[in-house]
Amino acid sequence: MSSPTAVAILATALLTSTAGALSSCAPITSYSGFQAIESDPKDVKVGADTKSTVRGRLGSPSATSTFDPNVWFYMNQLKARVAFRRPEVISRNVTAITFNKESELVESVNVYTLKDGKVIAFNGRETPTRGRELTIMEQLLGNVGRGSLLPREDEGVPGNRPGDRRN
Repeated sequence: MSSPTAVAILATALLTSTAGALSSCAPITSYSGFQAIESDPKDVKVGADTKSTVRGRLGSPSATSTFDPNVWFYMNQLKARVAFRRPEVISRNVTAITFNKESELVESVNVYTLKDGKVIAFNGRETPTRGRELTIMEQLLGNVGRGSLLPREDEGVPGNRPGDRRN
């Protein structure tokens, strides 16, 4: 029963299933952010390049500083995911380019990587507020019995304040 064709078919099936199993565990990578196609943000020359030359060479920045529009950031990152696990950031690059306010010349180019980052512990708790929350029924029926539905006789008369019981 062990003919050479049966052994060849069995070996081919075994190799195919092994290759399929190994390739299913290969990481899936995804790239996001700024893509340096023709030039790299690290190639910007301090004192020689201006805002217009940087924008012409690199394009619009990924972000600008919140408090200083003369600081531009070019960011990118590479993530890898294996099977059903969470994606893991493999590399992250942030290039910060600072411009002079008056001359718009490049003052500094700083490159930050994943090693320069810091993990911040996020606290998802909420600050409690004073008082209590009303249910829907309490909100709907809360004003029932607190006053009359019709205005009093002395209300609406010029010179009287609403709710004033003085005569």
